[in-house]
Amino acid sequence: MAETRENPMGIGGELVDLRERRLRKGTIRDRRRRLDVGLVNNMPDAAVAATERQFAGLLREAGPEYDLRLRLLALHSVPRDPATRAAMARRYARVDMLAERPFDGLIVTGAEPNAASLDQEPYWDELRRLLDHADERTASTILSCLAAHAGALHFDAIARRPLAAKISGVFKIEVAAPHPLAQGLEAGFLAPHSRRNGLDAGDLAAAGYALLSGSPEIGVDAFHKRGKALFLFLQGHPEYDADSLAREYRRDMARFLNGQLSRPPEPPKNYFLAQDEAAMRAFAAQAAGLEPPRRPQALPEAFARALCAAPWRAASLTLYRNWLGLLAERTAERLPIRRYGG
Repeated sequence: MAETRENPMGIGGELVDLRERRLRKGTIRDRRRRLDVGLVNNMPDAAVAATERQFAGLLREAGPEYDLRLRLLALHSVPRDPATRAAMARRYARVDMLAERPFDGLIVTGAEPNAASLDQEPYWDELRRLLDHADERTASTILSCLAAHAGALHFDAIARRPLAAKISGVFKIEVAAPHPLAQGLEAGFLAPHSRRNGLDAGDLAAAGYALLSGSPEIGVDAFHKRGKALFLFLQGHPEYDADSLAREYRRDMARFLNGQLSRPPEPPKNYFLAQDEAAMRAFAAQAAGLEPPRRPQALPEAFARALCAAPWRAASLTLYRNWLGLLAERTAERLPIRRYGG
C-alpha cells in the first residue's frame, strides 16, 4: 500500500500512498482533501520500524478519501545506536525544518524515558522547540504517551506523576464530553495502555485542558486543548498492533530474567487467554525464586501467543478519522498559507 522514496523537496524521507494523486490544481473542495502530516518518531531503536508502519497503516485506513502524504521526522538529540541513526538519516528529516516548512498536522510519539524528570532528558530542548513550532505551524498535532506528558509540562508546567504500578493492558474507556474528535466512539470502547506515569485530571482541568475520554481504572485516556493549533494528547496507544503489548511484556520479562528488573512484570490486563496468563504467572513465580544467573532464559510457548486481532482497532480508526476530518476542515480555512499542491 505504501512505498518509501527520497523526498523530492529535499526535506527528508516520505511514505507515499500509491493511489493516483488528485490534480495539483482544482477547486477549494479538492484542495481540502490533500493533507501533509509529519510523523516525529521518537521510539526506541527496536521499535522505530514498527511505529512507522503502525501509524502509516492507521492513517491510510482511517482516511482513504484523502490525498495523504506522511513525512518522516526525527529529533536529532534522541539517543540512538550508530546503525539506527544512519538508517534513519537516509529516510527521516530533522524536525528543525518545521520552522520553514509547516505541515497540516503532526503526530509526535513517545520515547523510552531515562531521566527522573522529562526536562532532564537529552532531547528536552529540541522537543520544546518542536512543540512551539507545532503550535505555530500546524492546524492540529497529536502528542502520544510520553510526548503528551512533555506537552503538558512544556505548555503549562504540569508534571506527570509516577504510578504505583505500571498500567499495561486493554481497558474500557468512556467519552467524557461531546467533541468532534469523539464523534462515533461507542460507550466502553477499548484502548491499549502501557505506561508507568500519568497526568492528574484535576491538574489538567485547572490549566484549561478538556478531558476527551477516560476511565475510573486508568484515569485520563485522552484530552485536548487549543492554543494557536489544536493539540490532542493521548496517554494510550490506539496505533498498537495486536501483538504490541505481548512484545513489550516479553521484553520486560527478559529484562527481569537478566537481572535488569528487580521483580517480574505483570501480564497486560484483559489481554491474554486465561490459560496462557496462568502459565506466564507460574513461570514468573518460579524464576523469581532463583538468582539471575540461574534463571531460565527461554520463555514458555505461552509467551509467543498474542491476540489474533486488535479489538481496539475500530475505535482507533474512528478517532483518527475524526482527527483527519478536523484537520481537513481547518486546512481549508488556512489555504492562503498552504505550501504544497498549488
